[in-house]
Amino acid sequence: MRWLDPATAPFIPIPEIDVDPHSGVTVGVIAGFLDLNEHGEIERITAPDIFHSQYFGWGVGSSVYGFPSDEDQWVVLGSVKQHIEYALDARYLAGETRAKPLSWSVETVFDRIGTARFFGLGNETPDYDESTYVDEQAALAASVGYNFTAATQLAYGARWRRVEVLPGVLTGIPSTPTLYPDLNGLGTEHALEQTLTLTHDTRDSITIPHSGARYLVYAGFASRSLASSVAYSFLGAEARCYFPLGQQVTLALHAAARYMPSAGEAPFWALSSLGGDRSITNGREALRSDGADRFVDENLVATGAELRARVAGLDAFGTRVSIELAPFIDAGKVFSNGPGSVLSDMHTAAGVGFRGVASPYVVGYVDVGYGRGKTAVFSGINYPF
Repeated sequence: MRWLDPATAPFIPIPEIDVDPHSGVTVGVIAGFLDLNEHGEIERITAPDIFHSQYFGWGVGSSVYGFPSDEDQWVVLGSVKQHIEYALDARYLAGETRAKPLSWSVETVFDRIGTARFFGLGNETPDYDESTYVDEQAALAASVGYNFTAATQLAYGARWRRVEVLPGVLTGIPSTPTLYPDLNGLGTEHALEQTLTLTHDTRDSITIPHSGARYLVYAGFASRSLASSVAYSFLGAEARCYFPLGQQVTLALHAAARYMPSAGEAPFWALSSLGGDRSITNGREALRSDGADRFVDENLVATGAELRARVAGLDAFGTRVSIELAPFIDAGKVFSNGPGSVLSDMHTAAGVGFRGVASPYVVGYVDVGYGRGKTAVFSGINYPF
């Protein structure tokens, strides 16, 4: 029991096991340190780790999450491996509950991913057209939003990113620049994306919602005349709805659409994509049977549902931890012309998520998904949507 008491345990040992369809098997151990306030709520998590990657050898990293208030959050993530890969992501979000007139955020990213995949453009690209590349990226993003009410916000965002697509390094998989030599976005390109987003958000919690909804619409562009080497435009809409089915069960629903009116010059990494374990507004949608960006094209429609049921609870590490089971289903498609029937040619994945929830800010997950005859396992922090 001394390991469940922060007063006597030097740290919380957490096994790290990740079986990602693209990045392979990673195993290691995380040492978790918690800082709690007088109410037993987490104010900071410090989590250094050591791990072994199937492709790139041993690595070390650290994750630090800060929750100074309901309004503000910050996070710094960093890691380096023996070969090829490294990552740094730092961001700060202020005014999350929109209680004040302005909300804002800043983020910087600098990373190199050695297991990125590309299967071609379109909704029916076969697995045997798989290729790989090294994705090196530097990005800086900022946004500021004016809060008309606690629920309604209009925000302007700008994101500059420089992306270098390098030849692949994985044995036995063709390199993307070799297999797709005419693909837009090979080599080095940079883009300054500018976006306007209108949001109406009635959720009872930003991180662990039990009721309410978030609706948003957005539009943006990158232009050669405004600090970009490429040009394209995009617009989209998203809805996330949460319905309480008693105190311990939440039905979570999600739907998104993204359309690119101008995509002829767009690099492939700026197109809409389907695949992976997370829904990222104005980018990727989840399909938890495949790795990130499995299906790529100009436009996208996607939906998903989870039934999040808390099945156990315990006092551990000085705070209250709930154990949650969440059967889920994901569905979506990408396309370049008209989508046809919305329900036709949809890729689907079904599975179950295992979650540890430490209110009010922290969700750790392991999601096991199945689709197209394959099983995928993902792990990380925060809900997929």
